[in-house]
Amino acid sequence: MRKRVSAAVVTGALALTGLAVPAAHAAPEEPIVLSNIKVNGGKDVHVGTGNTKFTFTFSASHSANVERDPSLSLEKNSLGILLPEEFMGNMCKAVSSTKSDCKATFNVDPRAYDISNEEAGNWRSDLFIASTDYASTLSSSNIKTVKILRAAKLTVNASPEPVRRNATVTVTGDLTRANWDTRKYAGYTSQPVKLQYKKNGSSTWTTLKTVKTDRYGKLKTTVKATADGSYRYSFAGTSTTPAVNSSADYVDVR
Repeated sequence: MRKRVSAAVVTGALALTGLAVPAAHAAPEEPIVLSNIKVNGGKDVHVGTGNTKFTFTFSASHSANVERDPSLSLEKNSLGILLPEEFMGNMCKAVSSTKSDCKATFNVDPRAYDISNEEAGNWRSDLFIASTDYASTLSSSNIKTVKILRAAKLTVNASPEPVRRNATVTVTGDLTRANWDTRKYAGYTSQPVKLQYKKNGSSTWTTLKTVKTDRYGKLKTTVKATADGSYRYSFAGTSTTPAVNSSADYVDVR
């Protein structure tokens, strides 16, 4: 089943679930309490050009406990909706007479047209859940904001290696990010990237300068070689693309 559906489908599913609540209990007598809400282990979701899987977990408490099949979806304005594998399934499992632990698994794949470039950023999570006695329901338009970002890659190369002391070192690199529309990585243009240096034996990175990527996402700058050490590029990220560091390139200064 495709995980991306129209808003009408989800709205209809939530409405059907709501119809299961007897009219006599339309007004909740006791609130359902949510806790331990966590997405992707507390980290932003970085989606590349293939399938990315992540979990959405939470606990729900009520004196009568909760139904095992709440409705949960992720929505990006009116652009897109994602449903978990457990849609209308066994999402919640009772761990006591009053508490259930719930887990939803999402799969996002640009190749299946689950997501497009314009949908990168914050997604809201919509939830409808009912107590087992149907005395209480909880309907929320955003129990947790989920960041789904276009994955990025960053490379570095410092040369020549080895190099004479006080000679010039040229440091090049590439900043690319996933294009969900073409399912390929492409250069991220006009982005500020820090060139950082760590002296041999040190654990601290020092920023030497900030370099902007060109129209192809490429980086190039020069520095003076003063001592053995490593160079790397560091990108702080944007609202649609996560922060990323390149690997370290060690230069022997003689």
